[in-house]
Amino acid sequence: MQRTPGALFVVLEGGDGAGKSTQAALLASRLQEHGREVVRTREPGGTPIGEKLRSLVLDHGHGEVDARTEALMFAAARAAHVEQLILPALARGATIICDRYIDSSVAYQGVGRGLGTEDVLTLNRWATAGLRPDLTILLDVDPQAGRDRRTQGDAAEDRLESEPDDFHARIRQAFLDRAGNDDGAYVVLDASLAVEELSQRITDAVAAVEQRTGSAS
Repeated sequence: MQRTPGALFVVLEGGDGAGKSTQAALLASRLQEHGREVVRTREPGGTPIGEKLRSLVLDHGHGEVDARTEALMFAAARAAHVEQLILPALARGATIICDRYIDSSVAYQGVGRGLGTEDVLTLNRWATAGLRPDLTILLDVDPQAGRDRRTQGDAAEDRLESEPDDFHARIRQAFLDRAGNDDGAYVVLDASLAVEELSQRITDAVAAVEQRTGSAS
């Protein structure tokens, strides 16, 4: 499936409670104001099969999910997501804003679960036919701050969110390591910044990529 010039694939990454969903919504709104077609989506999810896999892998009550099964379920959901939603949207020139992508699997299963980053990368590159984002924005959050955010009120944590603090500390470092090894398509931002300031920095980062790739409207 061909990718239309002007299409853009933006991913928001970061630990649980970083504010990715909030920032994805704000970015989508800003881009739509400028006439862009925006497809906002998430992983796991984005397709009917992806949402079913999301429930199985994240919700409590489905029995034990070992590390390899977990990694394969995320990869299966991602394969459907890319084939059924992301690639068709890019083919018609849309901007994709995705909450999590391959680097989440590298961080959570590769490092957090100890499966190894290279094995998880290989699996997910195959699952996505090598599709890479134009820009990955890492919202860097302190693990305790993330837990405080996601447990406000009566909010309950899912399977991964409820892992202990040392697990989330490994996740945070894994994301930072991925950003540090990147070839320039990664922007790291402090998730503790005020919502509007963070939104402006994200918008500026996307505008810079649009100028570089010629996808600005």
